[in-house]
Amino acid sequence: MNQPTLRQYKIGIIAALTCSVIWGVLPIYWQSLRPIESSVIIFYRIVLVGVVCFVGSMILYGWQGIKAPLKKKGAIKKYFLAGLMITLNWSIYIWAVNSNMVIQTCLGYYIEPLMVSLFGVILFKEQLTKHKTLALVMAGLGVVVILIYFREVPLVALSLALTFSIYAAMKKTFQVEALLSLLYETMLLVPFALCVIIYMEFNGKGALGVGQPYQYGLLLCSGLFTAIPLGLFAVAAKKVTLVTLGQIEYIAPSITLFIGIYLFHEPFDMVQFIVFVLIWIGLAVFTYGEVGRLQKERGLNP
Repeated sequence: MNQPTLRQYKIGIIAALTCSVIWGVLPIYWQSLRPIESSVIIFYRIVLVGVVCFVGSMILYGWQGIKAPLKKKGAIKKYFLAGLMITLNWSIYIWAVNSNMVIQTCLGYYIEPLMVSLFGVILFKEQLTKHKTLALVMAGLGVVVILIYFREVPLVALSLALTFSIYAAMKKTFQVEALLSLLYETMLLVPFALCVIIYMEFNGKGALGVGQPYQYGLLLCSGLFTAIPLGLFAVAAKKVTLVTLGQIEYIAPSITLFIGIYLFHEPFDMVQFIVFVLIWIGLAVFTYGEVGRLQKERGLNP
């Protein structure tokens, strides 16, 4: 893998930080859509992301620019599979948030950077420094403690971690612009989702039958609130290593954790607190090592 320039690296870090903050506060948005069913929100999200990406792509690249990357062998299949992964991830996430399982989603997104980092090492031969290794060990220790403590397999958390890690690894291999990639990932799902929305609305099971007028406006923003952070993530995935990207993503569940405890008042005991402290220590160790590495790195050119 070619070493990025310092400017590219900074762009990747900024993109990763921004998308993490947005993802961290999104539970507030999804819960504001209650009592609209999670399934309805999910299908609307698919269609609206497709619309946002199509309009943006037409403005920036034109029709020919949209069609050209799809002519490559296996391209449609690759983007379709990526779209399934991220759609499954977001569907589980939205359902869990609106089912008062915000803290378990935090656990999932704490496990996920660990998986992303491991995917980077296994699939892309990325190297682990001693600081990164220690950070991953601390995070893994926290996960093991919480698994033992609950004495059950947290299916929501593990599903979130696995689906997004697979998606991140797939994005690492994509060579098209982030906006086009998002368009390709959603376009084959849009017709199906649109048919489901029409059926639900005509049968009184959609958003129009249960929501308030202001919620319709909020729901129409779901495309932007999905596309913007995913676009930023795509930019970051191409400019920084998966190990670095995985560690930065701890910001999102940290923000969500505080929202779950102090805004949504979900139960949170001392054992859970200790687990998250272990993970935060690991993040601090990683940050210290990464700063030192950048100061000595000769491969980053200004």
